[in-house]
Amino acid sequence: MNLRDHSPMLEQKREEITAWMKEKRNEVAIPIYGSVDVRDAGWKVGVVDANHFPAGFNNVAKENLKELSDLFNDHVQRSKPDCAWVHVFPESHTRNQGYVENIATIKAIIEQSGYKCTVGSPDLNGLRSVSGISGPLMLDEVNLDENDVLTVDGVVPDLILLNNDLTDGKIPGVGSTNITPPPHMGWHRRRKSQHYEALKPYIEEMADLIDIDPWHLMPDWFVSENKCLTEEACRTKLAEEIDEFLEGLRIKYRSLGIEREPTVVFKNDSGTYGLGVMMLTSGSQILNLSNRKANKLRYAKGGADVENFLIQEGIPTALTTEEGETLEPVVYLVDGEAASWFYRINAKKSDMENLNSPSARFENYADTQNPYIEEAHGWHALVAELSMIAMGAEAAAWKA
Repeated sequence: MNLRDHSPMLEQKREEITAWMKEKRNEVAIPIYGSVDVRDAGWKVGVVDANHFPAGFNNVAKENLKELSDLFNDHVQRSKPDCAWVHVFPESHTRNQGYVENIATIKAIIEQSGYKCTVGSPDLNGLRSVSGISGPLMLDEVNLDENDVLTVDGVVPDLILLNNDLTDGKIPGVGSTNITPPPHMGWHRRRKSQHYEALKPYIEEMADLIDIDPWHLMPDWFVSENKCLTEEACRTKLAEEIDEFLEGLRIKYRSLGIEREPTVVFKNDSGTYGLGVMMLTSGSQILNLSNRKANKLRYAKGGADVENFLIQEGIPTALTTEEGETLEPVVYLVDGEAASWFYRINAKKSDMENLNSPSARFENYADTQNPYIEEAHGWHALVAELSMIAMGAEAAAWKA
């Protein structure tokens, strides 16, 4: 099966899909923004990573900023209609010019939406500015009251936009009630597998609506819990689980005529910035890990040890540049709608490998130049927008 053969069905069902999306978005608090990494094998497309506190807005096409601003305004007007001032609470990556440029772009989107925008956090107090790719980003001094409520010049902003994934836990300044996305969705608590649990029922409903097997719209996965890679007994059990999972994929591939050996992505179940990710074709690869590789897999952002691993079906990417470089889309969404795409390109990686490495580069295209524009507005947008609905449900479940 090739999903492109079913693309006409997406257009035929467009009104039904739009109505279904509207209904589901009304049932949950849709995130104000998010980004997802998508893999498209031709015979399968799926979200392989979903980010609640997205960086990388500096990579989106300038022509998309107006739509991003309009969607931002729609979200704020619906959720906080009296808002006039948005404060951005960033990470403390003062030396990462790409991240600073991301914050500068978010600020530009907010200001284009018609809101006053300030930027700062307790960690950044004392710095007047930080350097982005296009120049300095001015910072505002913030203060905290006895209830951990953030103020700027003694005044509480109408809305605090969190752009910090809180891997190290809740930090000073995020105790305000007027903050979004909710701090309880930080990586100190959130697990990647919980997103897939929330996403699965939405994928199944959508697959039923467009009459395809839901297997074609998300990766298979399972979580291996409490696995200590330093002990032989843990590794042996983990290898058995991986081999059993791979055999299930082989059976599915054969039933569909997919002529390739399945691969799994072995990763930390928490956020990693691409750390601790390994591609496996056999459980024996876990048994034969060197200490160096085992330590790398056990390391998460912030130095936290890893015990729960997400074992995820590897979806190869069938997309390439004209020069044959491996490519995958990253979709940026505001108010639950796919509004901008850019592409992670890595000439040093194969169609199955993790492209998120120092050798990657990013490209955005005007719609008239994007070689994958039909897929972008079709299958890629579909799974990305389903992911945002699931993220809203995931946040509600955590809060409960």
